[in-house]
Amino acid sequence: MIRFEDLLRPTPAGLYCPPGDFYVDPVQPVDRAVITHGHADHARSGHGTVLATPQTLAIMAERYGEAFATHRQGVGYGDTASHRGVEIGMAPAGHVLGSAQAVIRWKGITMVVSGDYKRRRDPTCAPFEPVPCNVFISEATFGLPVFTHPPDGEEIGRLVQSLGQFPERAHLVGAYALGKAQRVIRLLREAGWERPIHVHGALERLNRLYEREGVDLGPILPATGLKANALGGEVVIAPPSATQDRWARRFADPVLAFASGWMLVRARARQRGVELPLVLSDHADWPELVATFTELKPEEVWITHGREEGLLRWCELNDQPARALRLVGYEEEDDEAGAADSG
Repeated sequence: MIRFEDLLRPTPAGLYCPPGDFYVDPVQPVDRAVITHGHADHARSGHGTVLATPQTLAIMAERYGEAFATHRQGVGYGDTASHRGVEIGMAPAGHVLGSAQAVIRWKGITMVVSGDYKRRRDPTCAPFEPVPCNVFISEATFGLPVFTHPPDGEEIGRLVQSLGQFPERAHLVGAYALGKAQRVIRLLREAGWERPIHVHGALERLNRLYEREGVDLGPILPATGLKANALGGEVVIAPPSATQDRWARRFADPVLAFASGWMLVRARARQRGVELPLVLSDHADWPELVATFTELKPEEVWITHGREEGLLRWCELNDQPARALRLVGYEEEDDEAGAADSG
C-alpha cells in the first residue's frame, strides 16, 4: 500500500519527492527544484533545473541574474509537466505575482504544496484556486485565532486619510520589494490616489517587471536626488530596512508607516517606531487558513513554517487529520525585513 510519505517527505533540504527525484522550495542547491514563488526563502539560486511559473522564473532572473539555474522549465497555471512518472501542475496561490501551489500526482495520489498563500483579493496576482487533494501542505505564518486581518480597503483608507490630515508631511511606507510594494501601489490607485508615487531604488526593477506582466502601477518616480524636507504630502514606498536608514532623513517630517500582517501586534509597531501601522499581509490569516481546510477536506493536512500548534489543535477539534512538518529555513513575514523581501 502506497503511503503519502512515499510521494513527498520532509528532509533537511526541504520537501523531497523520491519517485520524481525533485525537491519543492529546497533551502539548499539541488539537482532539480520545483519553486512555488519568488521570495528568497523559497526561491534560491544555484539549482540544476528549476520548474516554476514563467513569472516566477522571470522574478528569479531579475533578482539573481540569468544564470540562476543551469536549466529552467516554465509551467503556467493549469498546465502540467511530467518527470519520472510524477505529474507536476501549477495552480494560483494568491500570494504574489506568479505564486503557485505545486500540485503533485502519482499513482492516484494528489498532494498540494501551497507554498505561501492568501485567499483575499489581490489586484497584482491571480487569486488562490482550491485543488481537491489527498494531502494539503499549508503554511502557518498567522496560525493563531488572534490574527484576523481587517479588509485591505480599510487599511489603505487610513493611509489616504492621514495624507489628508497631514499634507505637509511625507508618508514613508515600508513594504517588501516583491509583492507588497506593488500591492500597496495598486490599492492606493483603487482608492483614488492618482498622484505620482515615489519609490526607493530597490523597488524599481521589480516594479518594471510587474508592469511588463500587465500590472498597471500608474505614475512612479524615483525617490532620489532630493533636497532636505522633500515630498511633503506625497507617498514614498521603500523596503522596511531603508525606512530606518539615513536615506529616510531627507523627507519632510515623515509619517512612518509599515505594511505587514504583524502590525496587528502593536508592540511590534512600537518597537519599529511605526506611527501608522497598516495591517496588510500576503499570507492567509486565521479565518482564511481554517476556511481553506474546511473547503478542501483533505485526508491529511501537513502544516509547515509558522505557528503549527494552533492549527494542529483546530484540526484535532474538527476531526481533520494533521501533522506538523517543522521544516526550517523559511522566514516569517516580519523576519525578512532586513532582506526587504518576504510579504
